[in-house]
Amino acid sequence: MSLFAKATFSAAGYAAARPTYPASLFRTVLGYHNANISSGSLLDIGCGHGLIAREMSPHFGSVIGLDTSPGMVRQAASMTKDEKVTFYQGGAEDLSFLPDKSIDMVVAGQSAHWFDYNKAWPELSRVVKPGGSLAFWGYKDNVLIGHERANQVFDKYCYADGDVEPGVEGMNAYWEQPGRNKVRNLLREVEPPAQDWTAIRRDLYDIKADCPETPDPGTAWMQRRINLGQLEAYVRTFSAFQGWRDAHPEVKSRAEGGQGDLADILMDRIVESEPQWKGLGDGWRDAEVDTVWGTYILMAKKR
Repeated sequence: MSLFAKATFSAAGYAAARPTYPASLFRTVLGYHNANISSGSLLDIGCGHGLIAREMSPHFGSVIGLDTSPGMVRQAASMTKDEKVTFYQGGAEDLSFLPDKSIDMVVAGQSAHWFDYNKAWPELSRVVKPGGSLAFWGYKDNVLIGHERANQVFDKYCYADGDVEPGVEGMNAYWEQPGRNKVRNLLREVEPPAQDWTAIRRDLYDIKADCPETPDPGTAWMQRRINLGQLEAYVRTFSAFQGWRDAHPEVKSRAEGGQGDLADILMDRIVESEPQWKGLGDGWRDAEVDTVWGTYILMAKKR
């Protein structure tokens, strides 16, 4: 997750372009926790711009948001007015600032794939109270419903080795591993230690590139109708795209007055994959599409 800590990373751009979480997700994790309203303590690890901390704060007496990126911590603080929510720089591997058995619930949204669990599990087991809860959730690559060709283009530019077209390197070399593969596998390999955690539950939803129609929202809890301009902005928040930009500083986007960077080229190919989008000319960013993400929720109770 070191790319998010670089000076070139825009926390504000990330906050604006990343998808939000539906109310059904929070109902699921709070129902599992069975929290008393406005009591207890919440720890949000990898809090990013503070979305989860703000959303869940009404259900807890105090909320701590933790992120390794100083830019994210500043962004979260600037967007949060609730005085019972505080933000610190740090990660799951060192919670030494917290007393033993001081946390009622620990959550991690789209960040648990970064953890070094050899260090994180002992710390989490130490700070969470007996009977307290853990809830990790996240999402892998989104799929554009009914647009298989566009999805194939997207996958190629994100994950193909080497050049994706003559003289154009793709993003694949810039995904930070093993974290990216963990989230693409929906965190299946992460197992809460049985001696410390019980009542383990996983809610998984996977999705294929050739998905022909919008899935049931009861099982696919992270889906939206977006336009292609929003998809472009989302691509620009990818850590791998940030890495690609840092590796190719001479390449400027069209918005910067250049010939086009990898995101520009990717969107060109996506637009070309569908005649109705190509027919819109310069107005392609307004084309709307349904999209859905593969997701996981991992929950456990502290013994």
